Order: sequence, then structure tokens, then C-alpha cells
Amino acid sequence: MSLARLAALISPVALLAACATQSPPPERTGAEPGYGQPSAYQDDIDTYSREEIVEATADFFGVTAEAAASALERVFSDLGRPVGYIAGEEVAAAAGVGLRYGEGYLTLKGAEESQKVYWTGPSVGFDAGGNASRVFTLVYDLRDTDRLYQRFPGVEGSAYFVAGLGVTYQRADDVTLAPIRSGVGLRAGANVGYVAYSRRRNWIPF
Repeated sequence: MSLARLAALISPVALLAACATQSPPPERTGAEPGYGQPSAYQDDIDTYSREEIVEATADFFGVTAEAAASALERVFSDLGRPVGYIAGEEVAAAAGVGLRYGEGYLTLKGAEESQKVYWTGPSVGFDAGGNASRVFTLVYDLRDTDRLYQRFPGVEGSAYFVAGLGVTYQRADDVTLAPIRSGVGLRAGANVGYVAYSRRRNWIPF
């Protein structure tokens, strides 16, 4: 089953409520490695500049460069320059227990070609609704692409909503991901869970 067909089965409800229930930006504590301060690893590998990511984000979501820059300002302040990004789409639905399925392409700075990536994950919480959305995920401290293919829990308190784009942070084994979703890709309510990335599609989200 394709993502487009799966999206057609999900009713896009509670999307306006999602915009009204977003958490405010978290306090910057700098207590966790890679969060609250850019990684020193950026000095040893090719990374994307702020201008390159702003342009790519604006083109991907079809928004102005000013809107993209507003959403990315906090990410660059917290994490610095990414080594790559994943551009793709996903569908998600929840009624207390949620499911998320996505696919896209991983592009690393200096790499000759992009790699196909799939992701899926469950969530549990005060959450209801469904959506299909585009997702642009910034990738940090990925020294080996094999380290991407694992479970990434969300960073508590990292969700925020700026210029119609929702941003969250995920982290595992010093690799940090910052998924950016359009407003219609946000679900109402609060939830906790993880996202597992893989080389092949997996319909079982656990």
C-alpha cells in the first residue's frame, strides 16, 4: 500500500486544533550534549550552511525564505549546521494510540547520491486525529549512515511551532534529528513515542 493510498483512508480532523495546542519553545539548558549548543563535530566534516538549508526548506514546503528562516532560527541556535537532511512525506493517525509511516531520501553534504529511507513509529497520549504531511528532517552528527537505522525517541519539551511549521527534536546515540512538518502535518493533543528509521518499508511500527 502506498503512502498516498494510506493517506486517503485517514480523515484529516483536528488540524486547526493542532495549531492551537502547540507547546511553547523550551528553555535552553545546554545540559544535554548536542542540545543547546552546536556540536564540535561540525568542524571536522562538511555541513550545510544556514543559507543552503533555508533555501531548501522554503522550496520544499513552498513557503517564503523569511518564513523558513524564522522556523530554522531556533534549530541553528540549538544544534548548529546539519550534515544532511531527509526530505519526504508521511501519514499519521491516532485515537489515544497513534501510528506514523513515512518515506523520503537522505541527502548528506558532499555525497554523490541520496539514499531512500523509511520510518515508522507508535505514540501514546491525549491524541486524536489524522494527517498527511511533508517532512523535512535536519540530520546532525551522523558519522556513519548505519547509525540512522534505529529508534529515535523524542526529546522532552523540544516541540515548538513557528511560521506555520512544527519542529521537534529526536536523539539516539549522539545522533540528533530535527523533523520539520507543515501545519497540516500536526496532530492535536500531546503524545510520546519514538520513530524507527529503516532501509526497507516496515508496516509493523513496534
